[in-house]
Parts: sequence; structure tokens; C-alpha cells
Amino acid sequence: MIRKKTMALLCVLLTAATAPMIRPAVTPGPSPVPVTGSATGSGAANPAAPPALVASDLGAWLDGYMPAALKAGKIAGAEVSVVKDGAVLFKKGYGYADVAAKTPMDADATLMRLGSTSKLLTWTAVMQQVEAGKIDLNADVNRYLDFKITPKSGRAITMTDLMNHRGGFEEGLKDLLATDPAMMKSTERYLKENTRPFLFPAGAAPAYSNYGVALAGYIVQRVSGEPFETYVQRHILAPLQMRHTTLLQPLPAAFAGAMSKGYRTSDGQPTKFELVVTAPAGSTSSTAGDMANFMIAHLQDGRFGDTQILRPETARLMHSPTNPAPPGFDTLAHGFFYGTRNDTRVIGHGGDTIVFHTDLNLLPQKGVGIFVSFNSRGTQDAVYGARERLFELFMDRYFPAVGTKTPPAIASAAQDAATLAGHYESTRRVETGFISLFYLIQQEQVVANADGTISLPSIEDKKFREIAPGLWRETDGPRQLMASDVGGRRTILDSTNPAGELQAVPVWRNAALIQLVAGLSLLTLVMTVIVWPIAAWLRRRDRLPPVATGRAALVRRLTRIAAVAVLLYLVGWYTVLAPILDTQVDVYNKGLDGTIRVLQVAALVPAVAAVIGVWNAVIAFRQRFDWAVRLRAVIVAAALVALLWLAWMGGLIGWSLNY
Repeated sequence: MIRKKTMALLCVLLTAATAPMIRPAVTPGPSPVPVTGSATGSGAANPAAPPALVASDLGAWLDGYMPAALKAGKIAGAEVSVVKDGAVLFKKGYGYADVAAKTPMDADATLMRLGSTSKLLTWTAVMQQVEAGKIDLNADVNRYLDFKITPKSGRAITMTDLMNHRGGFEEGLKDLLATDPAMMKSTERYLKENTRPFLFPAGAAPAYSNYGVALAGYIVQRVSGEPFETYVQRHILAPLQMRHTTLLQPLPAAFAGAMSKGYRTSDGQPTKFELVVTAPAGSTSSTAGDMANFMIAHLQDGRFGDTQILRPETARLMHSPTNPAPPGFDTLAHGFFYGTRNDTRVIGHGGDTIVFHTDLNLLPQKGVGIFVSFNSRGTQDAVYGARERLFELFMDRYFPAVGTKTPPAIASAAQDAATLAGHYESTRRVETGFISLFYLIQQEQVVANADGTISLPSIEDKKFREIAPGLWRETDGPRQLMASDVGGRRTILDSTNPAGELQAVPVWRNAALIQLVAGLSLLTLVMTVIVWPIAAWLRRRDRLPPVATGRAALVRRLTRIAAVAVLLYLVGWYTVLAPILDTQVDVYNKGLDGTIRVLQVAALVPAVAAVIGVWNAVIAFRQRFDWAVRLRAVIVAAALVALLWLAWMGGLIGWSLNY
């Protein structure tokens, strides 16, 4: 259960979903979420001619799929819009915007939270400023800022790096989402107060970053001279007649009444309105009808009716890849996720808050776009499977692939699988602050199967066969993994996730080892605390002499007190970490700083406890206690030292309030 919930947080990490058409193999992260089905398209051949993509057939198909998906997943409601050849082909709401009031979803009037699909508005604004000559995609972003971003090493960070999620930033959780308007920050304040540390040099590795997108939005604000939300309203929403869309938070009165309620599950109570603090990365509220206009503009090289929000050459540049990728692997196109599904080029972006979940995909060569947004997470996070399955079935129905056969495995496949097996961590992670604990214990595992294939728990029911050195292909589909050494570290690239990679972990960061050490150490301390009073009572009852006297007795007593203190210290941290297990992200703001600071000071507890434990073990050997006493002393000392090490590794020891 902990694995499922923490994976849900780390994959989504608020508004940070990658494109649902390109769901990552792991994380993100905040990220990455257990799903059923695949968003890559089945790749299966369809021997019959596909039905024509017309309103009557599409409506009948969606009317069959959507209500069943909502009911099965306990999802309250959803909206869908499909465009084709410059016009709206279909739009409709399903289920309820307000379950208690039985208010139906309305694709033209009911607002949904778009999460990271909002990033497409930000990247469109960036390209408008590129077109205006105010932003150079390859210039140091510090040229446009009133504070300095100092990269890890090497060259400066560029806007292209931000669009490719290659700025090198760590992920972050603090102040990403709020439900209390008093906790909102401006984008400028967020960027300056929550500067993210760097994991990688600019351009070196993909690592999905909300901070990087917020930085891009702030640059638009500075070079345009307009507040970001005002800029998008004037230069994108108004020209596209998106009258039911806003980036303002909280919602203005004119929009508040039309906002769908958000739910964990349709039979639960509605949640509070989610305020996305990294506004350019996920603050938009919109309808399926309005997003149809946005899709039409991008499918028509920036044109909507008589309005041109981008010049044709700028729009075509925006839709072109910014980073090369191996054949069959997805990449990024100036903020769009860019790939091929069922032999058809697809660009798009998905988005998630805690309860709202969105997907926008464009088929430029077909003149087709599809948008869907759900207002519930669903039972056991069912929305992810429903969302991805929708696009997969849409592609298989109207744009089926020509069936291809997976080549046979190469001779060294079994040996290579054994070499590849092990634990991996995503490039989208946190290594600074206490949130890093979850990334430390929640890693991906590559499993070598007896048949020479490999599998990953996060990619359910899929096996991969090595068809060329380092290239692994899904045995019954088009998805691929590429293994290589990058900077001396074994790295795996998923063909469906250009915004992250998996990196082999060193032994001291191996999740299996860490979980084993943590479990045994906690068990040891708990048993020590339980046995202590029982043993004392038994000795008094049987009138036995004490095991030790003098200084040895004092140190033994201090060791048991240390065990109690460390357990209380860990309970304190659990109260801080527990909300993550229920994806209550809004609690992580300055209101928690005092508690975190106290716990940071309390790091003296495991440090002193470890010293006492080792001292007790030394005395046990010096005073020639029997082997049982010595063994117990060594085990307890090892447990105390191990928990100190784990606290350090997991970021519980430190002084930063930026996490």
C-alpha cells in the first residue's frame, strides 16, 4: 500500500504528469502512478478497414466507453472534445460536476483543472516571445532574470533546456500546491524562495521540472512587461475565444460557479479547490470546448478563424523536435511531447493535480486532436488507466497500426538481462531534504526473467526482449528500452518517456538494502524497548543479580533510553511524512517549518544514541560479559548506527527548509 501511494505522489508530484500519451516507466515524478493498459497504442494490426472518424461513430463509441469507465473507476465526471480539419467534431460531458447536486458535466460550461496541460499555454507564450525577438531559445536564461541561476557545472541553462526538461533541477514539493489562499505565492516569490538544487549539468540528462516551467513563465512576464496571467489572457485566450478559461487563482467570481468539484472517488466528499503555486506549470482552469479551440489553432499552424496566435513557421518550429532521439523513441518538441503511435505522429501533454486528470493529444498529419479531463482520482487511482486506455482505443479504432513482429532475441539476451538486473532511480528525484527519503526507498527494479527477457514492476504485465545490443523491445508491442552507460553509470531510457531516465543506484543507495537495514534496525529497537522492562521485572522476581554494575550498568540503561528516544524521533518524522501517504500535499508550506526545524535540531538524538550504543558494545567486550550480552550489545549498537546512517541518507539530517 505504501508503494502504491508513494508512487502516485512521486509520479504526479502535483501538476507534473508527463504527457499521458507518453507515460513514463517510473516516477514523476512528486511524480510519476499505477496504471492499467498502455498509452502507446497496442500496435496490433486491424484487418478490417477502420470506421471513419465522424461525429456519429465517435459519439456512439464514446457514449459506450466513458460512462462504463466512470462507473467502474468511481470517477464522478469527465469532459471530452475532438477536433478535425479545423472544426469541432465532438464535445460532451459525462457524469457529474457536483455529485450531491447531480449537476451534469457540460463540455462548454464546466471548468476543469488542467494541471500540467497548462504548460502548453506557457510554451505557446514563450514561442510568441521568440517570434517577437524578445527571447532567444539558446541564450543563457539569466539574460532575462532579475536573480541569478547558477548551473551545476558546464554551460549555462537555456530556454531550450527548460523546454526539454534538461535544466538539471532537482524535483521539489514545498509550496507546490495549496488549498488556503493565504498560502499562495507569486511566481516570482516562489522561484526566489524555493530555488531548486541541481542534480545535473544543463542539457546532460532529462529530469521533468515544474520549477523550470515556472521559470519560463516568469521570463515571459519579464520580457513582455505584463503579468503572466494577463499576458496569456490577452495574447492566447482572447484571440482563441476561450471565454471559459482562466489562469487566475483563486477563481474570479465569474468563473467560480462553473467550476467542477474535485473528488478522490465519486462516492466521497469533494475536495478543496487546488491552488497551484507554480502557476505557469499548472494553474489553468478550462473547458473541453475552449481547449478544442486551442487544439484547432495548433493543428492549423497557429491559426484560429481569422486570428493567428503564431506565425506558421513559428508553429511548425514549435512542433518540431528540439532533441534527437533514437528510432522509435519519443522526444520533446518545444514543450510538446513528440512521438509515434500506431504509425502516426502524435504531440501532446497531460496534466494532473491530486484530483483532476487531463490529456491532450494532437495528430498533426491527420488534422485531429482529442482532449479529455476527469474530475476524480478514482478507486485505486483508476483514472490513469481510464485516461490512457481512452487514447489507446481511440488510436486503435480510427488510426490502427500495421502489425509488426518483434524480432527474435539476440544470443546474449539472457546474459545481458542478468547484467541489467538491479535497482534504478529516476533522474526526476529529490536528493536534498527529507522528501528524498521517499525517492530513496521507492526505486525501480529491473528483473531478469528465466526466459531471457526483462520486466519492470511499474510496467505491469510487460516483458522486454533484447533485439539488438542494449535495445529491448516489448514482446507484444512497440515500447522499447535502451540500456547504455552514461558517465560510467548504467542508464535505461524508456521509449515513451523523454523527460526522464533510469540510473542504476550504487550499493549504498540500493532500496532493497536500505529497506532491509531499516526494517531490522527498527525491529531491534522495538524489541529492546519491549524486553527492557520485562527482563528487569523477571530479574527482580527471581532475585537475580544485575547483569552489570557501576558505569557498565549506567551505559546499558542509557542505551535503552537511547532506543526509546530514537523511536520517538522517528515517530516525529512520521507525523511530517504521513500526509504524503494520503497525497495531502497542501500541508507542505511554511506552516510546517517550525516542526521541521525542531526535528532537524532533534537530529542530535540519533547521533548521540549511536555513540552510546557503540560505547555500550565496547564496555560489553572490555568487561568480559558472556557472549549473549555481548551479541545483544553489538546488535543494538549496529541498529542505532544504521538508523543514524539512514537518517542522513534520507535527508532527515540537515538544515534546509527548502525541499
